[in-house]
Amino acid sequence: MLALVVHEPGRFEVMQVEEPAPQGARARTGEVVVEVAACGICGTDLHIIDGDYHADYPAIPGHEMSGTVVDAGDSAHLSAGDRVAVNPNIYCQSCRMCRRGMPHLCTTASAVGVTRPGGFAERCAMPAEQCLPLPEGLSFRDAALMEPLSCCLHGLAVLAPRPGDRVAILGSGTVGLMMTQLVRLHGGAPIVVSEPDAGKRALAERLGADATIDPTAGDPREAIIDALGGPADFVLEAAGIAATAALALDIVGPGGRVLQFGVCPEGTEVAMRPRQLFRDEITIAGAYTNPFTDDRALALLAAGRIDTDPLVSDEFALADAEAAIARARQADSFKIHVHPGG
Repeated sequence: MLALVVHEPGRFEVMQVEEPAPQGARARTGEVVVEVAACGICGTDLHIIDGDYHADYPAIPGHEMSGTVVDAGDSAHLSAGDRVAVNPNIYCQSCRMCRRGMPHLCTTASAVGVTRPGGFAERCAMPAEQCLPLPEGLSFRDAALMEPLSCCLHGLAVLAPRPGDRVAILGSGTVGLMMTQLVRLHGGAPIVVSEPDAGKRALAERLGADATIDPTAGDPREAIIDALGGPADFVLEAAGIAATAALALDIVGPGGRVLQFGVCPEGTEVAMRPRQLFRDEITIAGAYTNPFTDDRALALLAAGRIDTDPLVSDEFALADAEAAIARARQADSFKIHVHPGG
């Protein structure tokens, strides 16, 4: 079958590889094989290609996927022909964090598309419990957005705006635009999005932002606070760079909350003022992956609560995966989908 293989950091190609199987010397009992219909390119995939993420090489990336079960193995709840979305994160269920109800912090977690072959391939094998049957009428395109949306839902479960909170969202990529819609559903008002790309600012306003600012046009702190009518009650950092991580701490007001959601490069450091945290009772939290949120993400997608039409900017055949990756690195792109079926 055809797959995108990262041989080592910086060296990858689309090539023929061996077909996966649900059972065998290297597979667990209870695995299934999914024919991949759509797989999104995530920042994690780019990190794997560049060598700054904990992947096992040679690697087949891709963890935001949907498709059809073609071999159900000995699964009790799936059958060949079932349309599914995939949660890529596999937990041991026995370590301390798993037993404490926080499996996403599992000390021996593995993941489809990271530590085992993923969805940038015609077929992908995984434990059956990672597959969620799709609601009737939900397209493969939208179902492939389940994984990033479920991560957003976990973030807002960790720390969420309250109705009437002044909300600042820093970054307006696919996740920032999902979060803009979710924060609007939470009742944030007003919502101000900071984003340097004009097209992304326009889309953020279409999807629920009350105002947007260009952080490169002047002092972003002043512009955001002016647009909000005062310091933010809730700040969502969705860009994953040092400048916005620092800005988040600089625009939050008394009693405010900061959710660090963007994935900053390893080793990134920003200044913190402990006296401000103490005096103003500032809450800072992070959110990692997507425990227990997949069903809710699928429900929101199936009900049309999230406008997905503008979230996927480009779609490529698997044979053109190298071009898809190049497009994903461009600043004006949103989610890029690879379609192994063509």
